[in-house]
Amino acid sequence: MSKLFINIKELLQVRDEPTLYIAGSEMNILPTLKNAYLLIDQDTIIDYGSMSKLNGITAEETIDLDQKIVLPTWCDSHTHIVYAGNREQEFVDRIYGLSYEEIANRGGGILNSAKKLQDTSEDDLYNQSIKRIEEVILMGTGAIEIKSGYGLTTDSELKMLRVIKRIKQAYPIKVRSTFLGAHAVPMQFKNDKDAYIDLIIEEMIPKISSESLAQYIDVFCESGYFTIEETDKILSAAKPYGLTPKIHVNQFNVLGGVALGVKHNARSVDHLEELDENDIMALKGSKTMPVALPLCSYFLSIPYTPARALIDAGLPLALATDYNPGSSPSGNMNLVVSSACIKMKMTPEEAINAATINAAYAMGIENEYGSISRGKRANFIITKAIPSYQFLPYAFGSDHIDQVYIKGKLINKKP
Repeated sequence: MSKLFINIKELLQVRDEPTLYIAGSEMNILPTLKNAYLLIDQDTIIDYGSMSKLNGITAEETIDLDQKIVLPTWCDSHTHIVYAGNREQEFVDRIYGLSYEEIANRGGGILNSAKKLQDTSEDDLYNQSIKRIEEVILMGTGAIEIKSGYGLTTDSELKMLRVIKRIKQAYPIKVRSTFLGAHAVPMQFKNDKDAYIDLIIEEMIPKISSESLAQYIDVFCESGYFTIEETDKILSAAKPYGLTPKIHVNQFNVLGGVALGVKHNARSVDHLEELDENDIMALKGSKTMPVALPLCSYFLSIPYTPARALIDAGLPLALATDYNPGSSPSGNMNLVVSSACIKMKMTPEEAINAATINAAYAMGIENEYGSISRGKRANFIITKAIPSYQFLPYAFGSDHIDQVYIKGKLINKKP
C-alpha cells in the first residue's frame, strides 16, 4: 500500500547519493528538507521533496503531518538485549563503592548473567527478550545488533543465538546477530583459559556456522578478560567461517585492541572510553567504525568516549546503547543521542548522523537503512510538535516520538 506524508515540518537525513558513512567535519552537516513530503510504497521509500514540488503526486493513503518532523529510525549497533533476569543488586553494590571489576571477581557481572541464562529455557528467554524488543521499537529503534555472550557454554550460546534468530523472524525490525562467546571465562575454566578458547574455536564457531546463526564475531578484549594475543587467535579462527569481527575494546584500558581490530578489518571497534593517539592513527585510513556507548559511561561513572578527538581527527563515529543488564540497562537511543551532546560535546547534527547512517554502517546495513533515501526501507520516526530537531537532545527527559513506522507499517503502542 502506498502512503503519502505531507506537510512535514522538516525531513531529516535526506541523502540522494549512496553514502557509506559520514566522517570528520562532515558529521556536523545534516541534510534536511523543510516543508516536505515523503512517499512510500509497501516497505520502501519511493520519493520525497519540497511541498512546492508535489505536482499532483498521489497515493492510496495521504497523511497530513501538520508540521511534525520526520527522521530515519535509530540504528542500535551494539546491544546484549537477549538476557535472563536482571542485576539490580550489583547496581546497589556499586552505590556502596564496589567497582565493576570487584563485582566480577565476586562472581557477579557477566558470570552472574550467564548462570541465570543457563538456567532459563529458550522459550522463557525469548519471552523476556521480546518485551525489550517491543519497547525499543516504540522508542524509535528500527535496526538492532544483538550479541550472545551470556551463555558461555556451547548449548547456552546456541540457545541465545536461536532466540535472536526467532526475534529476527517474528519482528519487522532489522536484526543482526553477533557471537560473543569470548565475553568472559566461565568459572569451570578459571584455571585453564586456553581450554575455553579451544572450545570457542573448535566447537562453538563450527556449530554456529553450520546453523547460520551469526553474521559477526565479538571478543571482550580487556584486562582480566581476553588478551590481544587471545583475541587475535579467536578472530583468526573465525575468518574461514565468514564471521566479521566487531570488538569490545578500550573500555577500561588501552591494550592495542583498536589496531588489532583494524588489522582484522573489523566492522567496528566499540566502547573506546579510553583512547590514545596510537588508536586514532590506527583508525585513520581504515574502514572500521568507532562506536561510543555513552549510557555505559553514565551508568558505571566511567569516562565517556572522547568524541571530539575522533571527529576532529577526521574520523567517523557511531552511537549505540550497549543495552545489557549489568552496565547499561536501557535501550533508549533518544537518551543516547542526548548524552552524546551533553557529555561528549557532540552537536545535534553529529549525534543524529552517528545514530543513523554511521550506526547503520557499523551493522553492515547502510545500503538499506540509516537515511531517508529512495530505495531504502521505509523506517522512520514522526515526532510530536517540537520547535526544531535540536529540541530532541535538548529536552532529554521527554518523549518526543509520536509515531514509528517500520518497513512502511505503523507500530501501534499497546494499551
